[in-house]
This record gives sequence, structure tokens and C-alpha cells, in this order.
Amino acid sequence: MSSTPLRFYRSYLGSKTMSFLRWRKVTDSSKSRIFDPSFDKEDDKKNQYKSPQRRSYSSKKWSCWDNCCWFIGVICSVWWFLLFLYNAMPDSIPQYVAMAITGPLPDPPGVKLRKEGLTANHPVVLVPGIVTGGLELWEGRQCAEGLLGKRLWGGSFGEFYKRPLCWLEHISLDNETGFDPSGIRVRPVAGLAAADYFARGYFVWAVMISNLAHIGYEEKSLYMAAYDWRLSFQNTEVRDQSLTRIKSDIELLVATHDGKKVVVVPHSMGVQYFLHFMKWVETPAPRGGGGGSDWCARHIKAIVNVGAPFLGSPKSIALHFSIEVRDVANLRAQAPGLLDKDVFGLQTFKHLMRMFRTWDATFSMVPKGGETIWGGLDWSPEIDNLDDGPKKGRNISIHNTSENSKSCVCNTKGVNYGRLVSFGKEWSETHSSKFERPDFKQNVAKGDELANSSNCDIWLEYHEMGKKAIKAVADHKVYTAGSILDLLHYVAPKLMARGASHFSYGIADNLDDPKYEHYKYWSNPLETKLPNAPDMEIYSLYGVGLSTERGYIYKVASPSDCHIPFQIDTSVDGDSEDSCLKGGVFSGDGDETVPVISAGFMCAKGWRGKTRFNPSGIRTYIREYNHAPPANLLEGRGTQSGSHVDLLGNFALIEDVLRVAAGDSGEDLGGDRVYTDIFKWSERINLQL
Repeated sequence: MSSTPLRFYRSYLGSKTMSFLRWRKVTDSSKSRIFDPSFDKEDDKKNQYKSPQRRSYSSKKWSCWDNCCWFIGVICSVWWFLLFLYNAMPDSIPQYVAMAITGPLPDPPGVKLRKEGLTANHPVVLVPGIVTGGLELWEGRQCAEGLLGKRLWGGSFGEFYKRPLCWLEHISLDNETGFDPSGIRVRPVAGLAAADYFARGYFVWAVMISNLAHIGYEEKSLYMAAYDWRLSFQNTEVRDQSLTRIKSDIELLVATHDGKKVVVVPHSMGVQYFLHFMKWVETPAPRGGGGGSDWCARHIKAIVNVGAPFLGSPKSIALHFSIEVRDVANLRAQAPGLLDKDVFGLQTFKHLMRMFRTWDATFSMVPKGGETIWGGLDWSPEIDNLDDGPKKGRNISIHNTSENSKSCVCNTKGVNYGRLVSFGKEWSETHSSKFERPDFKQNVAKGDELANSSNCDIWLEYHEMGKKAIKAVADHKVYTAGSILDLLHYVAPKLMARGASHFSYGIADNLDDPKYEHYKYWSNPLETKLPNAPDMEIYSLYGVGLSTERGYIYKVASPSDCHIPFQIDTSVDGDSEDSCLKGGVFSGDGDETVPVISAGFMCAKGWRGKTRFNPSGIRTYIREYNHAPPANLLEGRGTQSGSHVDLLGNFALIEDVLRVAAGDSGEDLGGDRVYTDIFKWSERINLQL
């Protein structure tokens, strides 16, 4: 039996040895072929065909297209890698890295106040502003199949990238009715999730909510008053009964918290929305909520307004006039024609203007009070060297100022904020006595239509303006807050007719006039009275120290089919490096969106003490937050930001809100805290009180 394995191994090794020798033999013979001249000739013939191909390939250079593809590939790879790390990384690692760089992080306001013994007391109502609340689809066209109940606005905005024209069709309102187009139903998202984050990683109310939770708040004591921010304020009640829902939810909060009144925290346009609500709730049914003149006194402890555009914002003028603001105008200058071109069927500027002009709520942001508030041709309240000297007004009470230095964002030399729109730098500076302004409304008819305007597939009212009408607008040279409404009525009469039916921008001579019972006056603090609630408090909390748009220099754009004829002239700058005029935009102090005069005037003077706008003497306070940029990238958007939305993550502001919710009064907070000259500017405004 033992010989069998031996025979097997002998035969196996023998076969392997023979195969190896045969391989060696073949290899040796192949080597000998190298020295054979005949083989060399054959190889040369083969190489004649191969070498040119090899040379052309090796000498090929990268084109611009190759570089672009490579760059996009690197960016996408890095983005996905960072996104993977962000999702895979434990939450403690970024905090550990930040602590290693900056040292121990300060406690969030909620944690700090909880250690001091503060706990939840008054129920809190949050009122979001424009564009920050989520909207979801409940009925749509065929192109929106599969989107029922999903967000169209807010979140990832994924549907915008997948089907932009369909998205624009559903997010726009009907030009005639101001409601959803037929066959489309878009409604506001409900609950705290409606406005906690605008998009992934971009907080709105989330930081405020988490700090309220630290001192004991939860969903039964914290309510988000979500509404469709596209609709006019009264139409939110007509379509969705949003005002009724807010009234019933506040009543429920008070009833379930042993009669404790609510603290209301509106932000941005939500401030004006809640002003409208307070007038609506005390107005008898069916025009109003039927709560009676003492409803606010029985249900509201304090209104803590954040980033309040009480008197509007000049930004809304540029958006309605040319769908531009400073950043968009700069982008347009750096990439000429990019936003005007038809890219994949999406004519960016025209579609944006058409969509924006269907949102009736945007009219609430148009500046209110005319030249009395915003200044005239040769004066403005923020500038010291006024032609007529300081305006005489009513004395204000003594206020506390911050121990820190005054806020100053730019050099105001040669600046006149009263001219909101100027066609050319020359007319923004020249004294009004040295030039004439022809009346654009009477001298030119809008009959000479632009050439080829019938080819426009995106209708705007500018298509009905002739070349002479456009020239007449520019020849008027300068527009103040008193004439800007006439300008908008002239270039977009149908748009402004719809807006004028829901909002008003004047100053009431007699607040007892029955005409002011109409709802279009309710969101204008200069045309309505505060409720009869002497124990209530009103705060205005806003950021300062940031360059905020206050006026614009325009030019007439080059004519083309379907174009928007007016454009911010980004080539215009001031005479000094720190001038308030840069890129065709005049800047003043504020929170990048709302100027100080709009956020602060009513609480500094208009409502301070007993006035005709505040007959019961509700106490008012101003709290300014001087902007400080984040110390490093790991700090995100910062904890001391004064920016319009980032302000909701400002630790000092959150602490003030939490203290009021816990029961503190304005005096407990220390009264007014200001960094600007808001009280001095307010005294220059000659308003009958």
C-alpha cells in the first residue's frame, strides 16, 4: 500500500518537470528570435502603425472642458466626503474641537437661567415672518404628481431643482384673486416644525425653542402661530381661518395655565401680522374676531418684537421695482446676462419677479409714513447736517444707553437717505433747488409699446410700458418715500391696485375717523391705535452695526425682448473708501434688512408714553444688539450676531426673551439698551402725537 503514494508523487513531479522544461525551451527559442533580422523588420512594420497613435495620445492637452469636469468632480467628491463625515461623526466631536480651539464654550441662555432658578412661567407664542415658514402641497397639477403632503417651501427644496417651472407654478398665487390658482392647494406647515429650520442646518426658531425647553417649556406651553406668509393678512383668515386659530389657541393656552397671560414673540413680517391680529381680534364679528376691546388686556402679558419692520423696509422697493437687492445686483454685475438668460427654459429674473409680485404680503414691507418718517429731498432723520435743522418733536423720557461705543457702519458724508431712488449719482447729491423733475405721470402716455413684446412668454406689466414712459421715469431723477408709491402705481398699476386694497402707508390725521376701521389700515402703526391694555408691555429687539440698504441709484437697462427696464447701477461708489454708497446702494445702520429708524421709532417715540397711537400708555422698551461676527468657523452663524435672521440665535436676545417669559418686566431687564442714536433721530421726526 505504501508504494502507491510514491508512484503518484513520482509521476506528478515528473510531469511538472517536463512541462517546466518545455516552457524554458520555448522561452529560450523566443529569445533567439530577437536577434533574427527578419523578426526585427516585422517588428518595425508593426511599430510604424503603433507609434504615431501612441505619440498623439501622449501629446494631447487638457481642454477647458476637461478642467471644468475635473474641478466639478473634485468639488462633488469633497462635498460628499464632508457630508459623510457630518452624518457619521458623533455630535460631541465638533464641540470637542471647538473647545480645544476657543476654550470652554459658554452655557446656552436656557442652561444658564435654569442654574439661576428660572423656570417656565407664561406660555409663549412664536409668530414667524416672511419666507421662513414651511409650505406643503395638498393639491396640484399633473407635473406635481407624488408631492402630496410634501414641502414645496422649506426643507431641502429638492423639488425646485427637479422641476423648477412646475415648482414656480405651484408656489405662485393668482394675479387676480391673490389666492391659489385653480387646481392648486398649498398650505402652511403646522406645529413647531413649521419654522424651526428654513433648510437643513439653517436654523430660524430652533435655537430659541431649544433654550425655552431648557427652562421647562414644551409643546403644550409653546405655540407656533404658522400662517401662509404669501397671502395678505386678511386673506389668511378668509382662506385658512388663521387669525381665528391664533385667537382660540391663545385662549386655550391661558385657560390651561391658570390664567397666566401669553408672551408673544413675533419676528420680521410676523410683527406686522400680529399688529393686524390685535386690531382684528377686538373688532366685532363678522369683520373681526369679536373678542372685545379688552381681549388683549386679558390674554397678553408682553409682545417681544424681534427685527421689527414696523415702518417697512427700502429693500421691498428694489424687489418690487427690479427684483434686486444689493447681493443680487452685485452678482448681476459680476456675471452680466447670467440671470437674464433663458437657462434650461428658466428665465430667472422674469420668473422671480412674476412670482414675487403675486405674493400680496410683500406689500406690507413697503415704507410707511412717507417723507415725515424717511426724509425728503434734502433731509433725513439719520443725518446731522439737515437743511432745516433738527425737527421739533415731543420730549421723550430718560433712557439708559449702553456703556459700549456707538454703532457706526459707514461714513455718511454727502449722503441723503431721503432720496430712496435716484437715477444717477449726480441727482442723489445735488440740492433740489438746482434741478427740475418733470411729472412722469401726466406728460407721457404708456402707449408706445416695446418692440417684440408680444413674444414674451412671461408677462410683466413692464411689457406695457413704452420707451417714452421708461425715459420719463428716469427723467424724474429722484423719488422719496412720498413719491415712490406713485412710481410703483405707474409701472405696475394692476399690482399696486391689488396691494392697495390690503395695505396702507400713510399717517392718520384723525384715528377716530370710521375709515380706519377697514382692515387695510390695521398693520400700519401710524394709522391705528394700540389696544386698551395698560398693563401690557411692548419690546422692540433688533440688531445694529450692520450695513443695511437705505436707498438706491438706478439706471435704464439696455433694451431687449421681455427685459426689466430698470437696474441698480453697481458701477457707482462713494468718494471715500468707507462711504455709505457702494455698488449703487446707500447703506445705513440696521440688521442688514430693517433700518434702525423702522425698527426703533415707534417704541422710541410713536408709542412712548400716552400718545394718540397708544392711548392707554402701554410701556415700550428698546433693546439693541450690536453685531459681532463669529470668532471662528466652528461657531457657525455666531452667538452675538445682529443679522436679521441670525438674531434669533443671539444669546443676549434669547436671554432677554426667556426672562420676560419667566415673568420679568422691562424694568427688570434694565430698561432701554441702545447703541445707535435712535432717540435723537426720532426727535427729528415731526410727527403729531
